[in-house]
Amino acid sequence: MQTIMLKAKLHQARVTHSVLNYEGSCAIDGKLLELTGMREFEQIQIYNIDNGQRFTTYIIRGEDDSGIISVNGAAAHHASVGDRIIICAYGNYSEEELATFKPKMVYMNEDNTVSHTSFDIPVQVA
Repeated sequence: MQTIMLKAKLHQARVTHSVLNYEGSCAIDGKLLELTGMREFEQIQIYNIDNGQRFTTYIIRGEDDSGIISVNGAAAHHASVGDRIIICAYGNYSEEELATFKPKMVYMNEDNTVSHTSFDIPVQVA
């Protein structure tokens, strides 16, 4: 059996560009891709914290160390420059892989530099 799990997350990245007249996708700083293990052309889910929009697109590599997070094409209707977004990639894992599975989570500062990384999310309390 395969289980779909969160593979990687960029938490509270800031949209730096929103380009309607561009072939669809989301450009992400290449160094952030390397840090998360996300890949160019990989499907991602984007969750816009500021307006509640949730949408699917794919990754294109942005300039290394630029901090770029560019939401392009039709997806540009769902995110504006300055919006805080969560970018998630998911993967299919076997029961054997799940025994050692840990997602890679990268938490962002307001300028799209890395605040910290983690392999787990704290338990939510009531």
